[in-house]
Amino acid sequence: MPATVQADTSSEEFALLTDQFRPELLAHCYRMLGSVQDAEDQVQETLLRAWRGYRDFEGRSSLRTWLYRIATNTCLRALENRERRPLPSGLGGPGDPAGPVVPPASEVTWLEPFPDALLRPESADPAAVAAARSGLRLALIAALQQLPVRQRTVLILRDVLGWRAAEAAELLGVSVTAVNSALQRARGQLSQSVPAADDIREPASPADRAVLGRYAAAIENADVGALVDLLHEDATFEMPPMPTWFRGREHVTGFLAARVLTSPGVFTLVPAAANGQPALALYRRGEDGTRRAYGLQVLDLRESRVASVVAFLNPALLAGFGLPAQLPADFAGRG
Repeated sequence: MPATVQADTSSEEFALLTDQFRPELLAHCYRMLGSVQDAEDQVQETLLRAWRGYRDFEGRSSLRTWLYRIATNTCLRALENRERRPLPSGLGGPGDPAGPVVPPASEVTWLEPFPDALLRPESADPAAVAAARSGLRLALIAALQQLPVRQRTVLILRDVLGWRAAEAAELLGVSVTAVNSALQRARGQLSQSVPAADDIREPASPADRAVLGRYAAAIENADVGALVDLLHEDATFEMPPMPTWFRGREHVTGFLAARVLTSPGVFTLVPAAANGQPALALYRRGEDGTRRAYGLQVLDLRESRVASVVAFLNPALLAGFGLPAQLPADFAGRG
């Protein structure tokens, strides 16, 4: 594909040139902003700016690189007046399962999950697919949100996109030394909060699928004993917009037994995929028997155990995963 087009290129022809980059630009903006909706808005703004400025694009870089430059700048502008998007674990220490659960923090704008269906890697090569998904792991995105904006941007440009230090410096209007310093600080902070690459693997192995199925069955059957066998010893459980979260198998199961899994049949779980990880959509049975959308759990599996669960208690999220607001009466279940 040519790096440039004629000045009279139509909007339709421009769309054909740029639409191939939409998924990766969306992922890039999501890493920067922590929200799929905000990312979609900035991708739209990126393409609008690119269309308006294409007459001045002289092909001194690839079209892809040029679009990333515009997208990064639009995200930086969007971040000027916005708070970072955390998970509960980014705001304070774990809670006591015997203590009170803090009500939803309406003043906090929370991190959101990213539907895997929106990510289409450039290559069908399994290694490329795995790399694209690992770059969207929920723990990584949450850690990125903790970084100052410049450090976050530098790390994404250098370690995710593979840009040279000079390229990042030119985009940000700083020195190469400043870029290298920001990158070093960002890497140091992330190393304390993100699983090592060797601990991350694709969730498609038969063993992991079996763990996921047993976990879903335990939730549906309110079988806390089964969860004890499935959870990692240092498992964490978060549930935005609730600021309260728990660490440790005993504390997690203690909370679930007392507050959530009080009787079988309350929840129905449907498989999904988010942030390159296994996910489960939750539907809660109402008094009329209707199973309505309740939220989405994103799981991290490690050593054939569930290492972390982030339960996003926002029914509206399920629409982004192509899931209905309520299950049909004849829904046959996960099998």
